[in-house]
Amino acid sequence: MPKIIEYFGLIFYFYANEHEPIHVHVSYNEFESVFEIFFEDGILTDVQIRNVRGIEPLPTKQLKDAQKVVETYAMTIVEKWTDFFILNKKPAVVKITKKI
Repeated sequence: MPKIIEYFGLIFYFYANEHEPIHVHVSYNEFESVFEIFFEDGILTDVQIRNVRGIEPLPTKQLKDAQKVVETYAMTIVEKWTDFFILNKKPAVVKITKKI
């Protein structure tokens, strides 16, 4: 389960047995939500949020913060997805220390 981004208590990561569409899990304490990322011709077209069965979704503030991070770092998330799932490389963690 590689962690790919840290942002003010939010942890962004993949599970080792993921599937498409490209998505990232985001947790905050005991909460978790999933953000699916969609591109068309290299341009971010949509981010869809879904809940994880059996786990409480992120609280509203953290959900909004996580969405900002996903939208801002969508290309980075896709690159890390490619590194991990296609190239079998462990992605480095990005620690974001400034508010977006």
